[in-house]
Amino acid sequence: MNRDDIQLIAFSDIKLSKRRRAHVKGIIPITGIVVVWGPPKVGKSFWVFDLCMHVARGISYRGRRVHQGTIVYCAFEGQGGFEARAEAYRRQHMPRAERGEHIPFYLQPHMLDLINDYDALIGAIKPYGDPAIVVLDTLNRSLNGSESRDEDMSAYVRAADAIREQFNCAVIIVHHCGIVGTRPRGHTSLSGAADAQIAVVRDDNRNVVARIEFMKDGIGEGDVYVSSLIPIDLGADEDGDMITSCVIVETTETPRFVRSSRTSEAVSVALRALRDAVADNDAPVSETVWAERAYALGVSRSENPESMRAAFRRARRALIASNQVKQVGQTYDVTR
Repeated sequence: MNRDDIQLIAFSDIKLSKRRRAHVKGIIPITGIVVVWGPPKVGKSFWVFDLCMHVARGISYRGRRVHQGTIVYCAFEGQGGFEARAEAYRRQHMPRAERGEHIPFYLQPHMLDLINDYDALIGAIKPYGDPAIVVLDTLNRSLNGSESRDEDMSAYVRAADAIREQFNCAVIIVHHCGIVGTRPRGHTSLSGAADAQIAVVRDDNRNVVARIEFMKDGIGEGDVYVSSLIPIDLGADEDGDMITSCVIVETTETPRFVRSSRTSEAVSVALRALRDAVADNDAPVSETVWAERAYALGVSRSENPESMRAAFRRARRALIASNQVKQVGQTYDVTR
């Protein structure tokens, strides 16, 4: 912004805008940074691709309103498998009559250093009009630096913000979790800059479970979307070997994270710990407060700190996925 453009608005002139606020209601805002994170190989990219195809085709997503728009998908890793992914989607989800029609979805298959190359990326996108969503998949493969350094992560966020500001679009950043698995990997400035954050995991039935951790407008926060990831045979290559990929398919199954009777016991202990902590504080509590209460009540039979943390994490995920616990910003409360 040029400094001459700075202006003040009187309170009486601040009016409520009725413009739409989401590309996918309750999931992807009309503009902003969206972080989709989770462990490797759980289906994050398949889930994001499927969601974006709903936007490109203008079809509703799991009962949520969708506004059609152009997608630019930057595949910084796994580029070689994307053509198979696209073909599998066509065969599973698109009638033959639609397969030849133009879909406003564009793949950017080259590795980039986003901090230094975002201007070039913006220039490559401009001829195709303003996109609704730009996907950066993954952060790790497009960051020439350290995810843990404030300077590097902040520079990456600024580059993503430059894309968002240029096109007034949503930018989805696909990212991994750390060893502990309770939050996106690296410096917290990424989550701090996000307008929405979505966690993706696999449950015990191998379903892909996406949960809306937070949305700045609150709509959709805490919602869970469960999908099956099914293989599709695409025929043989020139050597006669079968080409396969996968597609996301909606399922009505309830996420299942209970792996043993001991896990069930840990879930019960964790739930009791949260109830007690919320009652004592008369308000939702932080994860730290909840975890300390759970440790004291015996969420793990082991006294090893890492085993205790692991037992608590599994119980927390199970309680949230089963809607017995809800996350409110950075705090947790029992669903009533």
